[in-house]
Amino acid sequence: MSAQSELTKVENDLVVSLEYTLTVEGEVVDSSEENGPIDYIQGKGNIIPGLEKELAGMNVGDTKKVKVLAKDAYGEYDPEATEEIELSDFPEEIPLEVGVELAVEDEDGNATSATIVEVGETAVTLNFNHPLAGKDLEFDVKIAGVRAATAEELEHGHVHGEDECDCDCDDENCDCGCGCHNN
Repeated sequence: MSAQSELTKVENDLVVSLEYTLTVEGEVVDSSEENGPIDYIQGKGNIIPGLEKELAGMNVGDTKKVKVLAKDAYGEYDPEATEEIELSDFPEEIPLEVGVELAVEDEDGNATSATIVEVGETAVTLNFNHPLAGKDLEFDVKIAGVRAATAEELEHGHVHGEDECDCDCDDENCDCGCGCHNN
């Protein structure tokens, strides 16, 4: 591979710094403008597949408008991806209001998110579709930088801040929440 200073093209297993603005149905819904570029490893599925595919081969400084169809973003909307949960199953501190997004675990302990879509007298209906499911996405992107991923980042499949895991423990049983030890 070429020297670090010569990395300019978006290729698999490289860390890419991406500036972006996401527009859905004419409305800006997300942007890196306030918090700076996002970093991800190309080819590891860290970002939606349709966008990752379109970024491949771009060079540092390149800009592009990218339209990603729903099927290549967060998937089509699944009307069956709802579930009624008894009111008694919710902790008192959770506001049971339509539109509230919740972090929940499935039967296997995997984290997922859901949105409250209905609150009844005895049950709450949760929608497990991603909020952007079924929507085509439009991105304005700029490749802000490219660098080699560290061995640890490649092993874990995601970028670490300052090339290190934030928890600094190297323990498979760590429960710090960094996600590095769950791969």
